[in-house]
Amino acid sequence: MASSSGTSGRQILPLLDRYILRQLLIALLALTGGATALIWLTQSLHFVSMVVQHGLSLRVFIQLTSLMLPTFIAVILPITTFLVVLFTYQRMVGDRELTVMRAAGRSPLELARPGLLCAFFSVALCYTLTLWLAPVSYHAFHRYEFQIRNRMAAFLLQDGVFTSLSGDMTVYVRGRTSDGQLHGVLVEDDRNLDSHTTILAERGTMVVVNDQPRVVLYDGSREEIDRHTGRLNVLTFGRNTIDLTSGRRNSHEDRDPDEMSLHELFHPDPHEVSERDRGKNIVVGWRRLTSPLTALSFAMIGLVTVLRGAFSRHGNITRPLTAILTVVGLLALSLMLQNLAGRHLALVPLIWLEALLPAVVCAVLLFLEQWTGSVKQPVPLTPSPEASR
Repeated sequence: MASSSGTSGRQILPLLDRYILRQLLIALLALTGGATALIWLTQSLHFVSMVVQHGLSLRVFIQLTSLMLPTFIAVILPITTFLVVLFTYQRMVGDRELTVMRAAGRSPLELARPGLLCAFFSVALCYTLTLWLAPVSYHAFHRYEFQIRNRMAAFLLQDGVFTSLSGDMTVYVRGRTSDGQLHGVLVEDDRNLDSHTTILAERGTMVVVNDQPRVVLYDGSREEIDRHTGRLNVLTFGRNTIDLTSGRRNSHEDRDPDEMSLHELFHPDPHEVSERDRGKNIVVGWRRLTSPLTALSFAMIGLVTVLRGAFSRHGNITRPLTAILTVVGLLALSLMLQNLAGRHLALVPLIWLEALLPAVVCAVLLFLEQWTGSVKQPVPLTPSPEASR
């Protein structure tokens, strides 16, 4: 009998851990999925006009916007982890489940263990997203958007509409025939910083050379104004070919730090990143290394809020509200430190401190008594002789 009861006692703890951890992971999946879907929906509205103007299909729209999902998940996962840990444990307090577990002799570390496992899962997932999946998907998103704006738009020129193919090129077509012939073509080209070019042609046609859209113009004129001297040069032509994609200079300038790898952020190419932006890129790299750790810190704040302190039968809204305000304050502090560190790299250690210090402080508050051996173990109740009679 003693062996049987000992085996049963050893199996209670893993069973309770699985029970709590299952609730945490299910809630984390549901909350993160719902929040990601909401953010995806709101951000996708910015691309509706581009899809409508360029006549793209629903499949292309979903493919384009879904490439932003890893970035969204990496941003909101620490916050959803905190909310799931806080409110799942708070519900267990309201249902008296934690009270029964405490009475059964479970220590604060044993009670917090499922929440810590959930937090470590979020940290590992965040590192996978921030160091690999999010930069790759964001790079693919930018390339896909570039193709839509600067290549696909060239084949979808509308009659009687000034179509902006990029920030420095606008095309107007008076009309087009069913065989693809363009009539009455006007091109405003500002890709050359030293001159402004206006091209007029009676007709033209679209061709593809090395996967680049080009328009071949016939019977027209090319008017070029030198920005330095103001001199106007006019050239008439019988045939002229124009590349409708953005210049190489723009493709490099438009590259976002969020699509660069960790090595590129810490060792940027001087031809792509100016000296002024190197500090910002380095801070983005350190942010990728520290932001997943905030999932652990936020989860620890939620555990301290619920597991430390006296139990209140009527509930206590002050402690959860304080925890929420603390997390909001840490998020605001993180943004402020990132902006300051972008100007002064000597402040980068403060980013690590902000990410790790809350977890250390909460661990001391929650587990110090157990680590030092000063916590009092519950004394099991034994029936008195009078009660046994």
